[in-house]
Amino acid sequence: MKSNITMRDIANKLGVSSVTVSKALNDKEGVSEELKQKIKALAGEMGYRYNSAAKSIKDGLSKNIGVLIPERFTGMSHSFYLRVYQQISLLLDQYGYFGILNILSNEDEESLNFPRVYSEKKVDGIIVLGQISKKYIETVQNMELPKIFLDFYDEHADIDSIVTDNFYGAYEMTNYLIRNGHRRIAYVGNIYSTSSIQDRFLGYYKSLLEHGMHLDQALILNDRDEKGKFIDISLPTPLPTAFVCNCDQIAYLLVDKLKLLGYSVPEDCSVVGFDNDIYATLTTPQLTTVEVDIEQMAKSAVKFMMDKIENPHRRFGRVMVQGNIIYRESVREANTEPTKITQEKPLSM
Repeated sequence: MKSNITMRDIANKLGVSSVTVSKALNDKEGVSEELKQKIKALAGEMGYRYNSAAKSIKDGLSKNIGVLIPERFTGMSHSFYLRVYQQISLLLDQYGYFGILNILSNEDEESLNFPRVYSEKKVDGIIVLGQISKKYIETVQNMELPKIFLDFYDEHADIDSIVTDNFYGAYEMTNYLIRNGHRRIAYVGNIYSTSSIQDRFLGYYKSLLEHGMHLDQALILNDRDEKGKFIDISLPTPLPTAFVCNCDQIAYLLVDKLKLLGYSVPEDCSVVGFDNDIYATLTTPQLTTVEVDIEQMAKSAVKFMMDKIENPHRRFGRVMVQGNIIYRESVREANTEPTKITQEKPLSM
């Protein structure tokens, strides 16, 4: 591959002028949005590098975007958000921007401290990835720069957000279980924890309503405390024939607990997850789950951020990104005989 790709190289490849390429890469008028995206995509594929330093001096911009992730969503057991950040960084590079990862510590969140990348004026915009507390949302609202919520939203925040269609994904997953004969279906997740868990619960509930099934409070199982730390999941008696888990990691832990208690999945009960992250394939059997379109979520976040930097008054509201069900081996037709729980062992978190 040529090491010093120029605008003329890109122009020759597409059969346009170098001026058109320059306008597209610098988000100037005179080029259609479709052609802009085509030029930027090809520039990224060919390895073109913007002169970010020169352009930042000219525009008064840092050419950095802060990606703020709460500490509780990081670490070896949370691969999902790091995958999203990776995708955002790759896409930002096509615009001549760098993605700066900023971990929001529990202490800073509780103390309502601004992230350092903001207070030290190192970024032109902030993408908040993962649910933050209600009080910290007010801190973000007070930041005087473009900001976007990714993978959560808040009805009281006047901030654009991009989320997967949690409601419809869980709704379709529950419909699938009901088509397989399941009637005693549990939902696993703290419905007061995040907007994503709430919306997934509401999708599960809508499916029950449409099939004339009663919502049994005993089948709403808590998986974490108010700070998001996982707790032991208490199983009801008799055992449900299926579990709708709010994420793949919880489904993975639940399957392990069921095995410790002597049950088999899916022979004794079916288990489904959400996200299609690494836990979906680490689980034995592998999980039927809802795949989140990480690439599309990241594309939307980066595109919206670039537009908002160019025009701070642009608003996009709440944008839903469709997911799809990945069918694997953790679901089978319902066992008509209710299963009794005969022993209880703690679930190691």
